Amino acid sequence: MSEAFKSICFAGVLCLTCGLMLTAASSGLKPYQQDNIRMDQQKNILKAAGLIDDQISYSRQQINQLYQENIIRLNVDPTGLIIDTATASEKEQHILPIYILKGDETGIEAYIMPIQTKGLWGTISGYMAVKKDGETIAGFSVYQHSETPGLGGEIEKKWFQDDFVGKKLVNTHGDFVAVSVAKGKTDSSVPADSRVNYVDGISGATLTGKYLSLGLKEALAAYEPVSIRFRQNNIRCRLQDQAPWCEYEIKQK
Repeated sequence: MSEAFKSICFAGVLCLTCGLMLTAASSGLKPYQQDNIRMDQQKNILKAAGLIDDQISYSRQQINQLYQENIIRLNVDPTGLIIDTATASEKEQHILPIYILKGDETGIEAYIMPIQTKGLWGTISGYMAVKKDGETIAGFSVYQHSETPGLGGEIEKKWFQDDFVGKKLVNTHGDFVAVSVAKGKTDSSVPADSRVNYVDGISGATLTGKYLSLGLKEALAAYEPVSIRFRQNNIRCRLQDQAPWCEYEIKQK
C-alpha cells in the first residue's frame, strides 16, 4: 500500500470521524440552543412590556417566572380577533402571534407584537408593546440587528428605545400612521402636530432610520385590525379564578 493511499485513507477517516462528532454535538446541544432562544424571546417580550430593566441582571428562573405570571401568547386572525393558540389551526393562513400583558381587573394592560424588518445591513428584530387603548406605545425592544456600531447600532440603546414610549400609532384625526424615525430631532424636523408619531433620529444613521420606519409601518399595519378592536373597546379579557388562562369575549358593535 503506497504512502499516498495511506494518507488519503487517514484523511478520509479523520473527516468522517470529525463529521460524526460535530453532528452528535449539534444534536446533543439542540435542546439547550432551543431553550436559550426561548429564554431570550421571553426576556425581550418582558423588556418591551416594561417588566424588566436592562441595567439589572436576571436569572433564568426569574425571567421564566415573570413571563408565566404576566404574559399570555395568543394568535390574531386577519379580522383582528384574538384566538386561543390551542384552537388555531397550523394550516390556517395569515395567523399572527400576539402577546398579552395581563393587567388589573380589566384583564389586559397591553399587547405586544413581534417586529421584523429590513435594516441597512441585515434584519432588525424586536418587540413593540401597545397599551390597551390600541394607539399608545408602551415599550419597544430590539434584540437582533446587524447595524453599524456607534451609528445604526444605536437602535439597541436604551435612550432610543425609551423614546418610543408614549408615541402614538394614529394621527390627530385618528388615522393609522404607525410610528417613524425622524431625520434628526423631532422638535426641529417634524411639524408640531405630527411629533407624537415620531422618535428622534440617530445622527449619521439616516438609512437605518428609514428602513426601520418602513418596517415598523408594515408590521404594525398587519396588526391594525386588532388595534382597531382595542381602540373601539371591543375586546375584554376575564381572568378566571385560579386559572392560568384568559377567557376572551368580543362585544358586538
